[in-house]
Amino acid sequence: MIFSDSLATLQWWFVLFLLGIGFLPLTFVLFKNFFDKGYIFAKLIGLAVASYAIFLLGLFHIVPFSIGGSYGIFLIVAAIFLFLLRKTKPFSIIKKHWFTFATEEIIFLAALFFWAYIHSFAPDIHGLEKYMDFGFINSILRADYFPPKDMWFTPFFINYYYFGHLMTAVLTKLSNLPSNVTFNLMLSSIFAFCFTETFSLGANLYSFLGEKVKLSTIKRSAAGLLTALLVTLGGNLHILYAFFKAYPNENPVPIWQLPFLPFSFPNNYWYPNATRFIYHTIHEFPIYSWTVADLHGHVLDIPFVLLTIAVSLSFFIEKLEEKNTKKDSGKARMTSLWGEIKRLQNLKYAHLLVLSFLLAIMYMTNAWDGAIYFLLIALILLYLAVEKKISYKKTLLSFAIVLLGFIIFSYPYNSNFKPFVSGIGVLCIPDFLVAKQKIGPFLFEANHCQHSLWWELLILYGFFYFFVISFLIFTFRVKKLLATDQFVLLLIILSTLLILIPEFIYVKDIYPAHYRANTMFKLVFQAFMLLAISSGYIMVRLISEIKNQKPKTKILYSLFFLFSLLLFIVVMLYPYQAINAYYGNLKTYYGLNGTAYLQTLYPADYKAIHWINEHIKGQPIILEAQGDSYTDYGRVSTNTGLPTVLGWTVHEWLWRGTYDIPAPRINEVKTMYETTDVKEANTLLKKYNVKYVFIGALEYQKYPLLDETKFKELGKVAYHNGMTKIYQIN
Repeated sequence: MIFSDSLATLQWWFVLFLLGIGFLPLTFVLFKNFFDKGYIFAKLIGLAVASYAIFLLGLFHIVPFSIGGSYGIFLIVAAIFLFLLRKTKPFSIIKKHWFTFATEEIIFLAALFFWAYIHSFAPDIHGLEKYMDFGFINSILRADYFPPKDMWFTPFFINYYYFGHLMTAVLTKLSNLPSNVTFNLMLSSIFAFCFTETFSLGANLYSFLGEKVKLSTIKRSAAGLLTALLVTLGGNLHILYAFFKAYPNENPVPIWQLPFLPFSFPNNYWYPNATRFIYHTIHEFPIYSWTVADLHGHVLDIPFVLLTIAVSLSFFIEKLEEKNTKKDSGKARMTSLWGEIKRLQNLKYAHLLVLSFLLAIMYMTNAWDGAIYFLLIALILLYLAVEKKISYKKTLLSFAIVLLGFIIFSYPYNSNFKPFVSGIGVLCIPDFLVAKQKIGPFLFEANHCQHSLWWELLILYGFFYFFVISFLIFTFRVKKLLATDQFVLLLIILSTLLILIPEFIYVKDIYPAHYRANTMFKLVFQAFMLLAISSGYIMVRLISEIKNQKPKTKILYSLFFLFSLLLFIVVMLYPYQAINAYYGNLKTYYGLNGTAYLQTLYPADYKAIHWINEHIKGQPIILEAQGDSYTDYGRVSTNTGLPTVLGWTVHEWLWRGTYDIPAPRINEVKTMYETTDVKEANTLLKKYNVKYVFIGALEYQKYPLLDETKFKELGKVAYHNGMTKIYQIN
């Protein structure tokens, strides 16, 4: 089994490698000031561009979604970019930097195999959001054209942020591997991307220190490794609770109110508590996401978030170090706006065009990230305008390029998507505003007043803000900030805003008691990564200053180093505890097949689902039992990609905006199974164009009055194994 899993992982990696090779020319343009030329980011650029082209051509019914079509589109798009960018001489760059490229490729491959191995101890696509994510992927894989069908709400399309799942489906097609394996390989790839991208970011931030430090390959690699570990594997200070008497899961208390038990680690420590510490909220971070292994939008988007940060850094360094000209400085104005727009034909605005594209990719994968990183780009453009005295016309043009590019790139997706946000709630509003209920997009709801306590925020983010405060003190002492110092300060400003926003407002969704949970979740997840990148840089930046200090000051810097090392060790305890808890202390190897658990849990269903995937083509409608979210209902549509009448009701309620839309189908599904009236059953089956009816263990359990005789009159048995049957309706 290990051998076959290894071969599958290599096959998957090779597809990613090809995508990267195909888009190296564009990568070299974007990252010409990076010491590694952004090599590791080429895979993501290739995946994003190829997937978008496949999506676009499928959306307009030009090219169907298939293995041959996907490879053809990738090769054509890659050839176009190679032709357009042939003057960048990519082959000479490869020849010059091949050792660096090979090193990063080995790091990526090692990280990919490492997490694939870890994940093989609990590969089940079962629990939490996995059914939803797997169902999206399987529905996309069965589609000839786009948008993909909602497997839980026929005959409608998916009304969710599914582009990350589409990219997973594209890689599944290109690798020609089954989706129950690629689901887990995609999770492993995101881990590998996160590690290598942050390695590149950390190493390049160190390289940009330039004359301030004595650059060396070892020091640069150490800086990259430190950043990669913090972002990819780092936890928060909640792990300190493992040294104290355990508190009730739902009632956290300040750590100093608990007895200290230093030799009891981990003291029944429950790792999810680090992400549910603040009352009725969610505040996750990458290592928790790798551990619980949901292939959700916020996880799928991590590589593209880091790619966006990297492109932003390259753009920022290039513009900040660009020499001012008479046209750019002081009160200078452009000769004409049209003259500047014509310069779009060259590479002057390559970064901004790519950033607008990446904003669209992030929005289609995890909408919040599009808004968050538009804010980062806005901060960068405004800062450059002030620092470099750039004319307002050029600044406005830069904003316009990013905004219009985003609108254009995201329009094909938006044309089939309806947002399900119903307003922005304001926390702890005065009584007189409750009567108004709403002003514009702002909602004023009674009894909606939740705030995080200071000690809760200290536990969650105190690690990072030790470095932030140290860095702020440092910036007041130096005569001139480096370009990287300024960039990191912008990251700190943005991440601090993201932490503070859920203390004042929340985006309204369907969850009554946890009304600010999703808002906090999506914002602070990004804040964690931004602060982790910043902290890695700050550690390297300040430690590198030790040798330049006077004896008394050197003592302070040395203390900073020792305390940094201690804090680093503390937060790195979290992955040890989380991984062992979720993956059974890595004792039993199960492999990468994510649906093997069905053989034990529902053996008859497993065989029937396998038969469906082997024998039923396209996306005919299949009827199965309807059930609540996070249950095993919807297992047929999830594991096959065939649409059903109604799957997880609460999820459809969220995606459709009101419970009134999915609710009537609950009784209709029940009626189709239980009615003895053939005519009534036939009417409902035709209403939803049902072609197959699945009857298995959950159907008998959910509908005790289930009547099969009518299905024999309306169709025939297409599959039969014990009590499990699949009827084909005429």
